Amino acid sequence: MTALGSYNKFHNNCYKDAIIITCLNSCTSFFAGFVIFSVLGFMALEQGVHISQVAESGPGLAFIAYPKAITQMPVAPLWAVIFFFMIMLLGLDSQFVGVEGFVTAMVDTFPEYLHGGYRREAFIAAVAVLSFFLGLPMVSEGGLYLFYLWDYYAASGMTLLWFCFFECIAISWIYGANRFYDNIAMMIGFRIFPWIKICWLFLTPLMTGGIFLFSIISFKPLYIKNSFFTYEYPLWGQAIGLVFAIVSMIQIPIYVVYAFITTPGTLYERWVKLTTPVLKPHQLRQQDMPSHDYMPTHLPLITEKEPALLAYYKPADGVALRTTHVIN
Repeated sequence: MTALGSYNKFHNNCYKDAIIITCLNSCTSFFAGFVIFSVLGFMALEQGVHISQVAESGPGLAFIAYPKAITQMPVAPLWAVIFFFMIMLLGLDSQFVGVEGFVTAMVDTFPEYLHGGYRREAFIAAVAVLSFFLGLPMVSEGGLYLFYLWDYYAASGMTLLWFCFFECIAISWIYGANRFYDNIAMMIGFRIFPWIKICWLFLTPLMTGGIFLFSIISFKPLYIKNSFFTYEYPLWGQAIGLVFAIVSMIQIPIYVVYAFITTPGTLYERWVKLTTPVLKPHQLRQQDMPSHDYMPTHLPLITEKEPALLAYYKPADGVALRTTHVIN
């Protein structure tokens, strides 16, 4: 989301976008629940078994249970084409977001190597080809076992919670929740509901950190048991899965140690330098400027027919003042 959001204009209403995406995501899940469980209930009734015995979550639901249900529908070939076309679009959408997020981060980190000419396009092609070959083992004869291993460890909630926790700490406590809150006001022209800032500071870190610790405490090795097959992974297989998870999670502490080692100065000077955000002039607040006479110059041109509120801040208390500026 961060990488894709970087393509927006400075004054894009990200607050409205966040609300729309959240509502659409919840409504989609709510609607999908009716679709999935109506089909599973129909199959359970047809087979005379409990719904829990029809299918489990995972690839079996999408590629075994659902296609079987589609064959019992009127005009089954049409529904089959529509269903698998949806699966294809879902996979493409996921790949667009994943590849673009990774590519954008790499291009922004190494602009001297990946900007200019067709170097970005060549890099995207290299990422796509590499991802293709990395995915080939999962469609082999034993690919399902590898898929379960990767899904359980590398793409599990535990790994995602680890990154969400540190991302929230970096934004709310290192960059500063107040600065982030003010930046949003600079972009959209008004202050959002302060409850969100409380979530950044306390609720989200506590929830993600607490659930992560609970996942560690209640951790159980991967064991596949469903209506199609049962498999217990050997010890070396569990070790490979743990490596999948640790390789991604350990990047955060490794980079922190690397940054502290390579930054000159005392330990305190290193901490100050590494935790001080590097901002462009149009991203600075009034209290961040050396002079109190600063007036933001990043606002779009406003005609006399379109007056707008320009929010700027008192150096003393950071209270937003609303002043109407009309450019003739």
